[in-house]
Amino acid sequence: MRTISKPILDSLTQVPFPKGFNKVAETELRNIDGKEIPFYRYEAVVVGTGAAGLRAAVELKRRNVNVLLVTSGLYMGTSACSGSDKQTLYTAATGKNGDNYHHLAEALSAGGAMDKDVAYVEAVGSIHTLGGLQYLGLALPEDGFGSILRYQTDHDEAGRATSCGPRTSRLMVKVLLEETQRLSIPMLSGSTALQLLKHKDDRGSESCAGLLISTRSAANNAWRLGIVESPCVVLATGGPGDMYRDSVYPKKCYGSLGLALEAGLTLCNISESQFGIGTPRTAFPWNLSGTYVQVMPSIYSVDREGKEHNFLAGYYRTTRELASNIFRKGYQWPFHATRTLDYGSSLVDMAIAAEIRAGRKVRMDFNRNPEPVTAGEPFSLDDLDEDVLTWLRNNGCDDSLPIQRLRKMNPLAIELYAMHGHDITRQPLEFTVNNQHMNGGIDVDIWGESSLPGCFAVGEVAGTHGVTRPGGAALNSGQVFGVRVAQKIAHDLSTSLPRSDCKVLYQEAIASVILWAEKSQSDQAIPLDALKTEIRDRMSDKAGYVISAEETPREKLKAHTLLAKVLEQGIKINGLAQLAESVLWRHFALTSAAVLTQLDDYIRHGGGSRGARIILDKQGQSVPVGKDGNIEKWRFRPESIGDRAYKLQINWHAGQFCCSSRGVNHAVVLDKVFFEKNWPDYLMGDIYEKK
Repeated sequence: MRTISKPILDSLTQVPFPKGFNKVAETELRNIDGKEIPFYRYEAVVVGTGAAGLRAAVELKRRNVNVLLVTSGLYMGTSACSGSDKQTLYTAATGKNGDNYHHLAEALSAGGAMDKDVAYVEAVGSIHTLGGLQYLGLALPEDGFGSILRYQTDHDEAGRATSCGPRTSRLMVKVLLEETQRLSIPMLSGSTALQLLKHKDDRGSESCAGLLISTRSAANNAWRLGIVESPCVVLATGGPGDMYRDSVYPKKCYGSLGLALEAGLTLCNISESQFGIGTPRTAFPWNLSGTYVQVMPSIYSVDREGKEHNFLAGYYRTTRELASNIFRKGYQWPFHATRTLDYGSSLVDMAIAAEIRAGRKVRMDFNRNPEPVTAGEPFSLDDLDEDVLTWLRNNGCDDSLPIQRLRKMNPLAIELYAMHGHDITRQPLEFTVNNQHMNGGIDVDIWGESSLPGCFAVGEVAGTHGVTRPGGAALNSGQVFGVRVAQKIAHDLSTSLPRSDCKVLYQEAIASVILWAEKSQSDQAIPLDALKTEIRDRMSDKAGYVISAEETPREKLKAHTLLAKVLEQGIKINGLAQLAESVLWRHFALTSAAVLTQLDDYIRHGGGSRGARIILDKQGQSVPVGKDGNIEKWRFRPESIGDRAYKLQINWHAGQFCCSSRGVNHAVVLDKVFFEKNWPDYLMGDIYEKK
């Protein structure tokens, strides 16, 4: 295998972003109750500048829609900063013998609680949305025949994933930002969405009217408030990463689930997240999947006295079994309750949780092979399970030490940590099990439109993924729906009617934020730091990947009590500069309570362990087995397969949560679709009508 040169490695890890974008001036300054408020009037507004949001803005501009990009911080989101390293997509080369859109849709929705028509949309859309990225300059790896190179990833046995290395999503953002510049799309940076505005017509029907924002550009009022008038809002704000203490997200990832809840939108499956091993946020947050673990480094813990513990040896019976399951974390990276059984790879995650609760630090050392389970049974590259041996042989991975194997298989992995000041060729990594992805979110249809007409959601904030998904499918989903929402918005704008003036709506929105600011400057307001700690600790310890059927009702009550205090007393701020942050943490108090409410409702109705959460229950029918027998403290409820046919929904209305469910939409059937019959539907815009 040839050694890759340093300049090539640098180009794939040190990815610079373009600078200088089309700045925005307000459309007008309007006096509302004695306050000078800047107004920005656009046909559509996209909130968020990750890969999904940028794709939506680019596609809208291409369709001659006057679109505005709003971002609280350019270059700061998950796509730009975090470890999104692959795309999962339709391919004509999977398994060397072709693919099928229906097969890919089945793989995307196999975990359940995902609309099957949405899965088909993502399957069909993957091929041309990926082609669009290639057209913009995303250099995906190819073989000599022009076929994209692919490999197997988690929750997809077909091998559909491809990658530009650990910065795949950052490279996607780069080419989309360059296209944003070419198209002169205006961007309002340093701006935070505080409230979704809704217009009500004479019949009482609501639709989107724009956003109340906090923006540095609003220098004419002390609260820095502004209004974006728009009939179409695309939320592309990513996931609620800052809501968890143990999180692989970059800092200041808030998402907009609380914003959506306050506006009365329907959310779905917010009890479904993804968790996996990675380095902590206090250092350089990054997923330790793929070759990081496929090279089988030594995993151990260190107690307060500095003593090392080969803790995994307490769970696996042989060195071969231990090492093979460390390897499998590469493509079985997300925690899954079923993999705690039969000495599976998720026993690793459970063991890590136990070590951390015992006050130990868990580390990964690439300069040592796994320690033996028992004396006289050393690690050997020739004594591993067949799937592991096959991968090692196919990739010529026969070097004696993990760091040597990693340097051969994925030198980018070494360069990435070096770029952030950690030399894994010399030092071990401290790591934990982190929250990585919200699989639920805002409930949307096949065009990405929410329960509020005119409000769309794309990327992680959209609840399209179901319980589990193939690794990399989230990036693909954001690209597919970035195109879909642009199509729908362009059509809607061509047929929509003018609206009446929303002056009263704007007055009420501004007054509500000013009232909140006054409340949050009082002595009774809850200290912001204390609020952050309570929410983050509860979400990581009680609503993470290990939860208790017995404890969840109590934790839900605590979350509701905290939410009531927040709404009544406010969140303490030291000045109006913290106003936006206090609103975002009010949103988190609401979102945290919503997650625990849906979890509690799911458990009370007999829901079992699925996806990335294990529900511990003394009466559970499943129990992991370790080297010394049953691990009773980890006895859990198994999944009820029938639950896969439903999406869990939740609303916030009149100060109360309402939980419900609906059956997933059926799979797409093309038996009655023919060119001559269906072309008029496309020409007349009938394809956009709700079925």
